[in-house]
Amino acid sequence: MSTTSTHPYAERFRGFLPVVVDVETGGFDCERDALLEIAAVVVRMDERGLVQPDPVVSTHVAPFPGAHIDPRALEINGIDPTHPFRAALEEREALDLIFKPVRKALREFGCQRAILVGHNAAFDLGFLNAAIRRTGHKRSPFHPFSCFDTATLAGLAYGQTVLSRAVQAAGFEWNPNEAHSAIYDAERTALLFCDIVNRWKAMRDCWREQNTAAA
Repeated sequence: MSTTSTHPYAERFRGFLPVVVDVETGGFDCERDALLEIAAVVVRMDERGLVQPDPVVSTHVAPFPGAHIDPRALEINGIDPTHPFRAALEEREALDLIFKPVRKALREFGCQRAILVGHNAAFDLGFLNAAIRRTGHKRSPFHPFSCFDTATLAGLAYGQTVLSRAVQAAGFEWNPNEAHSAIYDAERTALLFCDIVNRWKAMRDCWREQNTAAA
């Protein structure tokens, strides 16, 4: 596919490219608590205008110097930051890994910026922005404050705001044994987001067809 600013995707979300991001952390304070895992899923658009998720890109992240880690957070996400086979990257390297496929997709679809999609997205965006500030990263492809929140979207579409319930309401499987992993939660969130967007497109197309026929 050639790079062009006239690709329909560049107009679908006002020049934004949706990218699902999920983080696992050592607490709730993005400035004080460690970023421990990050996963991202680029959402692409096919020739029919339907969106679908790319394979997830993820990494374990080494706690930044002086980072706080709440043991209660580790009980939930099951992460052992000291595990010898964890193969964690420093924050700057982790960001570079996540940003690379995002920049490639921006060029492919002619979009201006990536927009973070997350379940309770402000949490993930807060930790992403905090890591960007700590590392002095100057080339983040993400919009610094705008985001799409699938908790809100799923509440509208399915009447569910909890990720597990929303995913199941959309017709997808949910494995509680894999939950609270950045990879799994990002993959499930991406499926949820794509289903909502595609269902909206189907309803909109049907409405247009009905109005055209009536005219």
